Amino acid sequence: MNVSATIRERRSIRKYKTTPVAQKTIDSLVNQAAALYQADTEEAPQWRSICYDTPEGRHSLADSMIAKVKGSTLGKLLPGKMLDLIKKQVTETPAHLVFIAESGSTQRQRDENYAAVCGIMQNVQLLGWELGLGMLWYTDPMLNSDRFKAEIGLRIGERFAGILSIGYFEKVPRARKRTPAEQKWTALEGDVSGDAAPHRLSSQSGSAHKTASPRVSSQSVLTLLNDAVWAPNDGLREPWRFVYAGDGEAADRLRALDGDASAAFLLVVAKEEPDPHKREEDYAAVCCLVQNFQLLAASGPWPVRRSMPAWIYDAEQCKLFGVRPQERIVAVLALGGDRRPSPSASANQVSPAVNITHC
Repeated sequence: MNVSATIRERRSIRKYKTTPVAQKTIDSLVNQAAALYQADTEEAPQWRSICYDTPEGRHSLADSMIAKVKGSTLGKLLPGKMLDLIKKQVTETPAHLVFIAESGSTQRQRDENYAAVCGIMQNVQLLGWELGLGMLWYTDPMLNSDRFKAEIGLRIGERFAGILSIGYFEKVPRARKRTPAEQKWTALEGDVSGDAAPHRLSSQSGSAHKTASPRVSSQSVLTLLNDAVWAPNDGLREPWRFVYAGDGEAADRLRALDGDASAAFLLVVAKEEPDPHKREEDYAAVCCLVQNFQLLAASGPWPVRRSMPAWIYDAEQCKLFGVRPQERIVAVLALGGDRRPSPSASANQVSPAVNITHC
């Protein structure tokens, strides 16, 4: 896969050919996507998916998707034709993949499971694009109904990550611009201890910023980010921000916190919307951007290790690195250092028989 080109060329697709998508193709895509996901955890992230690729399955899914609207006051006011159009769109799309992050005993574990699902969904989209398969990541609030939860078997503590509607396509929608990473970039400089820490930040392009190691320049990180920002995000909200520490006390503190001797660090931060649905969508979008970055860096001169250390759940620790109110760190990317395999790399190469249920 030409990672850079595919990330930039991929589009959300809403209209598909009637050509069926073979079950073995879907299984292969999910398997490959899971194998590409690398998480720095001792245990493989837990997730599962359900594929609706039969006429009966798609009809059942469609009925559950419109149940909330159909049974509401709004549904009674809407013309029947509108609900029929929604159902027609679902039933005529060749396949739908529902992705679910399984529960965890801690918030950190639950987030790791959810981040893994989002990264795998992005991989499925990229791998599918090279086969001429288009997809739409769907998470409308309309799906928040008992009927839909029962349809997908959502259990207590699990998180619904979204539906990937899948089909072969003919027309590629026009690209919409992304904000350059330089405009969402903050370089940490100097001392990050004490109350003055948030004021010792310099928002800049980073082109002249010196790092602790010549192997990882801020400009090389920005080059990858400017491809990685071509991640799916609803309404092009672009909810991400990047905090870079290449040298000085900021980087030293991160090395101490993470027990990592990497040359530089990139904190990928998400804005937290007041609306819970938008907040979940934005978190997923940032996870996709992180996955893009890791794929782009995989063949590069310096390795990237992704982690979600315990300290990112401590608001006071995050504040030291300039994380603002209504923001959270989604991932800490350690850049450079030793190129070592993720502990969960082999565990993530799962069999579709374990993770995919076909309906």
